[in-house]
Amino acid sequence: MWEQFVDKGIWIIISIVVALVLFYLLRHWAPYIAKKTVPRMWQEQMKDSQKIATHVIEGIGGVILALAVIAVIVPRYGIDITPALQTVGGWLLEHGVPIAIVILVAYLVNRISKVLTPLLVRRTIKVKGKGKRAREELDKRAHTLSSFLNPAIGAIIIIIAIFMILSELGIDITPLLAGAGVAGIAVGFGAQTLIKDFIGGIFVVLEDQYDVGDVVRIAGIAGLVEDISLRRTVLRDLDGIVHSIPNSEVTTASNYTRDWSRVNLDIPVAYGEDLDRVTDVLNKVGEELAEDDVFGPMIIGAPRVLRVQNFGDSGIDIKMLAETKPLKQWDVTGELRKRVKKAFDKEGIEIPWPHVKLYLGQSQPDKTLACPACAHANFPGSKFCSNCGASLSSK
Repeated sequence: MWEQFVDKGIWIIISIVVALVLFYLLRHWAPYIAKKTVPRMWQEQMKDSQKIATHVIEGIGGVILALAVIAVIVPRYGIDITPALQTVGGWLLEHGVPIAIVILVAYLVNRISKVLTPLLVRRTIKVKGKGKRAREELDKRAHTLSSFLNPAIGAIIIIIAIFMILSELGIDITPLLAGAGVAGIAVGFGAQTLIKDFIGGIFVVLEDQYDVGDVVRIAGIAGLVEDISLRRTVLRDLDGIVHSIPNSEVTTASNYTRDWSRVNLDIPVAYGEDLDRVTDVLNKVGEELAEDDVFGPMIIGAPRVLRVQNFGDSGIDIKMLAETKPLKQWDVTGELRKRVKKAFDKEGIEIPWPHVKLYLGQSQPDKTLACPACAHANFPGSKFCSNCGASLSSK
């Protein structure tokens, strides 16, 4: 028993211990190896790829170590594994290596395309204007197109890799291609709405109707565009509710933040105010807001009075307009309201509220008729008290 353990068990224990030590060292050095294999200029964009590469290195190393342990242990029990190793090795050399190369190349091409696509899109698309605002518009457009193109490119790469692997395994892919064509026709008839969504998504992107980060109204819902795909557009409204809208329902897209935005504000004043004076005060408030350190950079054109907009029930509406950077119109509008209120309070300009003025057809005299029973004041000419009903006629 002891001799058998010395003859076989020692080698088994040594091989297992050595394999565990090597696997521990492999796990320790795998992240470093993965980091070195990725170019430094791509490391920030490919952090997830480094993690995947680390796991792949650990998996391949673990399999190799396990096979090495098996190759050491099995012969100790008199089992000849040479034919099996030759068969497996021959298959790996003939088919396994090409399949591994196809998978590796497809993975690398997919990851590289995700890095290069935004750069190529930025060089291809054109935006109006120059400066920081044009760069922000370019970044939004590039992000939208990249999020649209990357999944499509990835799907094409995966399909090509699968067909190459099947061909390498000796499977005739011609019937598969024919079957895929027939299945595609059947799916096309059964999924017409889905196809409409895809076509709508293509036109949304190609026509640049809106980008990720824009505030739009589509299908009766207004919100911030968080994602665009071939099938649907994702909006988040002011309440934080996320809406997924199929692209086939985008019949009218209202973009609130394309290139620039506008402040459109109606300010009511009382009928008794001097409109020229009110106009001067409002224009001054708009100029001060445009020169503010915080709100000035948001404003393209200072808020100014456009016209007398309306004669309302309680006051006169005066319209003010201003141009702002995209997404900044609501901030500027809120600050403008606050400053107008403070300026009107300071200048003594009345902001009207709904009220009703009664007119009885003639001026009322100051004298009233007192009831002799309850002393209630009644209108002149009354014959009975409106409070107690007593007669008001003089005796």
